[in-house]
Amino acid sequence: MKRSLLLLLSVLSFALLTGCATGTAPLAPAAHLFKDQLFGTPAQDTSVAHIFAVTPEMRRYVAGIVRGHEKKEPQTMLFDALYKKDQLQLEYDAAVTRNATQTFDARKGNCLSLVIMTAALAREMGMSTQFQAVTVDETWSRTGSLYFSSGHVNIMLGKSRMSDDSRSFDRNKFMVIDFQPPEEIANLVTVPIDEHTVVAMYMNNRAAESMVQRDLDSAYWFVRKAIETDPGFINSYNTLGVIYQHHDNLPEAEAALRYAVALQPNGTIAMFNLAQVLDAQGKKGEAGALRAQLARLEPHPPFHYFNLGQKAMQEGDYRRARSLFAREVDRAPYYHEFHFWLAVVSYQLGDVKTADKHMALALENSTTSRDHDLYAAKLDKLKGLERKRNAYLTN
Repeated sequence: MKRSLLLLLSVLSFALLTGCATGTAPLAPAAHLFKDQLFGTPAQDTSVAHIFAVTPEMRRYVAGIVRGHEKKEPQTMLFDALYKKDQLQLEYDAAVTRNATQTFDARKGNCLSLVIMTAALAREMGMSTQFQAVTVDETWSRTGSLYFSSGHVNIMLGKSRMSDDSRSFDRNKFMVIDFQPPEEIANLVTVPIDEHTVVAMYMNNRAAESMVQRDLDSAYWFVRKAIETDPGFINSYNTLGVIYQHHDNLPEAEAALRYAVALQPNGTIAMFNLAQVLDAQGKKGEAGALRAQLARLEPHPPFHYFNLGQKAMQEGDYRRARSLFAREVDRAPYYHEFHFWLAVVSYQLGDVKTADKHMALALENSTTSRDHDLYAAKLDKLKGLERKRNAYLTN
């Protein structure tokens, strides 16, 4: 499956949606960063209790998994139910982070949602669970002016719940459930993470998704809950800063982002966002110094060639645009939007065959139902044009 999220802020604004990501350091909640009086009542449920909740329908489903397969290991029962096409028929969908019930009902979710649902079902079957962050390269996506960096998590299932006094477990007795193809994760390093970190990831994702919906009140309360749940999950402080920035609370945004940079001095995401906020407050010298540091740390940031390619297209220089989009595809071969724009510019240059190829790759790598349907329709149109062209050439 195609990862999860880490939101960044924009004009090039980077927020920080991290559905699947990093380890944490022990910290106390930075209560001085919270400014509750600036925000209204959230329109969404921001409570923690529902995240792993199991419904009667889910319990019936678990009973059906077990019935007739009592001699199988419980991990194998659940694995078969999740992976076999005649069973639950799960789909990957990065559009929104769902809790266990929502994921089960929709039969789809991003990697974090699928892991949360799996944990809920496994526990209902009496199994122990261990969440893991997977060390994958960051992948990037965008929604409008917000840019997202994605990590990945998976889950290990044990035969039975560990006793309260158990401080370790035998990894050989666990089965890993991952929603990426096995060949993509076979040699990757994993780091155990606690449930409170998973909850913080969930809340951070929901905060970022609420920002996309322009629901800043809910976004604030979601990220506040993320920080309270796991103060060491650094990404949440960046998200908090971005929410303040979009809410026109620039001093508060600066404080949150400075805190994030202090915790992770070479963290380019918070550093970029801080430079934007400093600029907006007229602190040009500090902003310039940060940008110089960013240029040393990351001379060609995510979407660098893509944005240059978009500019080249606006100027009508399609050959240069094609070259720039191809460079982004080389850096991120599984990101659907890069393939889409490479298809568009190839079509503009009259290369229908290449356009068809990259539109097919955009469809294959799409991460939401909406994008899938959009690319499918455009691919059908391209194939129709290609058939007409071939028919014309043979007559």
